Amino acid sequence: MMDKLTASVGTALDRFIAQKQEQFPYATGELSQLLRDIALASKIINREINRAGLAGIEGGAGAENVQGEAQQKLDMIADIRFTRALSKGGETCGIISEEVDGIIDTGNHHAKYIVTIDPLDGSSNIDVNVLVGTIFSIYRRRSPIGRPPTKEDMLQQGTEQVAAGYVLYGSSTMLVYSTGYGVNGFTYEPSLGEYFLSHPNMQCKEDGEIYSINEGGYNTFDEGLKEYITACKDREYSSRYIGSLVGDFHRNLLKGGIYIYPSTSKYKTGKLRLLYECNALAFLAEQSGAMATDGYQRILDIKPTEFHQRTPFYVGSPKMVEEAMSFLQGKKHKSVTAPPVNGVEVK
Repeated sequence: MMDKLTASVGTALDRFIAQKQEQFPYATGELSQLLRDIALASKIINREINRAGLAGIEGGAGAENVQGEAQQKLDMIADIRFTRALSKGGETCGIISEEVDGIIDTGNHHAKYIVTIDPLDGSSNIDVNVLVGTIFSIYRRRSPIGRPPTKEDMLQQGTEQVAAGYVLYGSSTMLVYSTGYGVNGFTYEPSLGEYFLSHPNMQCKEDGEIYSINEGGYNTFDEGLKEYITACKDREYSSRYIGSLVGDFHRNLLKGGIYIYPSTSKYKTGKLRLLYECNALAFLAEQSGAMATDGYQRILDIKPTEFHQRTPFYVGSPKMVEEAMSFLQGKKHKSVTAPPVNGVEVK
């Protein structure tokens, strides 16, 4: 009994970050502090979400963001909280956010990093107490130190990310991130106010039996995708779709599966944003052994041309993503056996 009561609570996030700092010999602590700033802001958002109903901050704000989408009150609160934390932390010179049109100049012109962020993904689920999250990417600036951030700093390919992650606000709050050396997950212990390592070296299964897609848009999908979904049904795969990107991604990362937000007749280029949703999750996917594409090419290879650029998104267990791509590209049909992919027969 005493052993259980006095068992170690694990490795705290701050200590983990400090231990891993040696992986970046060129850095002098700025990236570590930036990750701490994000963790601090996420604790504040976690508090706001948990008291949303009592504080009257759930529901719509009566306004639209730059995407023309209805803003929730918590969208605006999360955007303000993260902007303040990153600005006052001093380690980022500029931010682009889903909720803002253009660059947020933090005034920290001597900082080395820029951040792209979706402050509160899935915020429309707040009213029904369903998972929501924060998604972020960190890049090194390209412009000279000491000057304001530029458009070139922001429009970088996903391959240039130095770190990326997400925070999942649910039955427990988790921070999952990678600096290019694997993916690690930390669970928040509210009584101590600390994140503790709970999911070290997260690995996605090579194959899975879960597909996550909003089938309400089935009639707007192209024929290849319809055939892939039919193949999943024929195999009696489980259909799981929360409507919160972070929640669906997190489940499939742990259990194996594929998440799909395709192009449709309504959204020709998809609906998810490349810079502050897809790049971050694609980075994490590849670090965990998963795969992320737009159905035809690797997400991290897409060259962004605008801040709020959208893209179709296929991410998850590599065998499932490769098979979905083969259907999309007309290389496989229900009645035809596909050629081997990387030497492995796809059934």
